[in-house]
Amino acid sequence: MWSPEREAEAPAGGDPAGLLPPEWEEDEERMSFLFSAFKRSREVNSTDWDSKMGFWAPLVLSHSRRQGVVRLRLRDLQEAFQRKGSVPLGLATVLQDLLRRGELQRESDFMASVDSSWISWGVGVFLLKPLKWTLSNMLGDNKVPAEEVLVAMELLKEKAEEVYRLYQNSPLSSHPVVALSELSTLCVGSCPDERTFYLVLLQLQKEKRVTVLEQNGEKIVKFARGPHAKVSPVNDVDVGVYQLMQSEQLLSRKVESLSQEAERCKEEARRACRAGKKQLALRSLKAKQRTEKRIEALHAKLDTVQGILDRIYASQTDQMVFNAYQAGVGALKLSMKDVTVEKAESLVDQIQELCDTQDEVSQTLAGGVTNGLDFDSEELEKELDILLQDTTKEPLDLPENPPEIFYTNSVPNPRISDAELEAELEKLSLSEGGLVPSSKSPKRQLEPTL
Repeated sequence: MWSPEREAEAPAGGDPAGLLPPEWEEDEERMSFLFSAFKRSREVNSTDWDSKMGFWAPLVLSHSRRQGVVRLRLRDLQEAFQRKGSVPLGLATVLQDLLRRGELQRESDFMASVDSSWISWGVGVFLLKPLKWTLSNMLGDNKVPAEEVLVAMELLKEKAEEVYRLYQNSPLSSHPVVALSELSTLCVGSCPDERTFYLVLLQLQKEKRVTVLEQNGEKIVKFARGPHAKVSPVNDVDVGVYQLMQSEQLLSRKVESLSQEAERCKEEARRACRAGKKQLALRSLKAKQRTEKRIEALHAKLDTVQGILDRIYASQTDQMVFNAYQAGVGALKLSMKDVTVEKAESLVDQIQELCDTQDEVSQTLAGGVTNGLDFDSEELEKELDILLQDTTKEPLDLPENPPEIFYTNSVPNPRISDAELEAELEKLSLSEGGLVPSSKSPKRQLEPTL
């Protein structure tokens, strides 16, 4: 997840190396003209105006695309396009023209055009409008403040499509409802900061491909089923499935934690055996048995949750199959509209007649070329009998009958007796290479087990 510190460390500008046209370094006179300010009106000199605009407008957008950003600021562009200590004086006019053409849009205006009530304003995700911007609007000045954030709309649409494909190709797409936090983690490589991520979600929301809802203090995102489908509102089924998926993850993490705890108890029992502390080893084994029973109970709950989810996914698949069947029936009706039983019977008769003719031709041809190639069937049968007799004389290498295993239907008593714990303790001791002698048994040397 992003942080305000990371946001501050990621400016929109950067080194425009590789983006600059040849005259940037070669034509000093041309660059001096391009770095000068625009005339107050295009009508004064339309040729000079169009020449500058034709140079800077594509360069600004291509620079943003190369940097992978959708948010622009005049200040960052001025820093990025510095040349020999000078900054372009006409960039503000270029941005104004891009705003007029709709290729750029003020971030605040874009957010106002979409329902952004789910965004956490309190955490400073989107800062308030700069004071300079507020004053300039109050005074009727249309200039672009250096700190105002602008959004490149075409780049934002491309980024939204990239995020949608990323979701479709991820395991999260198994269900259309996902947690906002999980989606942000998935998109961290595509969206350089949290503001960009939220702008992308707003664009997808504007395209009716996602909808965002806050459920029990957590934001969830619902995606449209297909690339050309419109998203439906989040319903009770979506929320229920989402909660089941969260429960599945929680239970899985708990089972993993308890498994590690059981293994830790086993190691403690082994160390106690090694140190000759029998009672401590027995306590560790009892703790291990209790932990394993908790794991079994959690596994049963986890199986139940997974079974419900499997049924839900299967029902969704059944609906897809049903829709496919409906489409298939419609296509079959169209393809069979000119077919009748009488036509089919006539076609079958024609096929049978042609097959009979082909058989007669084949028999005639075969009779003329098989003379002298007939085989004596009796001789073939005798040779086959000899082969069979030789085969039965050879001993067969068959495996021995497996020993019979008898199973009982008795269910073991869930209570663990001290004798059973003693037996398990003895196994642990033997696995360490020797058994610590008891004070009540005669001392004897045991050979270490291999």
